[in-house]
Amino acid sequence: MTCREEMLIAVRQIINEKGRNEFTPKEVRDRMVKNGTKFSENTMNGELTSRLCKDAPINHVARHEDFERIRWGVYRLLL
Repeated sequence: MTCREEMLIAVRQIINEKGRNEFTPKEVRDRMVKNGTKFSENTMNGELTSRLCKDAPINHVARHEDFERIRWGVYRLLL
């Protein structure tokens, strides 16, 4: 499973538990670790805040607009 796939699972779990569409990178990292991820903290941070975030500068060839930053350090799922 890719980091993106694991992250989307973790984000959906967080959203379902909170009852609202918002989450922090720390919540996602903690949930991925709890779910048994093999990815490092740096990889998880980079995926969430750069490759998968609609608002991030274009620094990667492959990008997805899965998340949107709604305020500093808080994101929401767009899918």
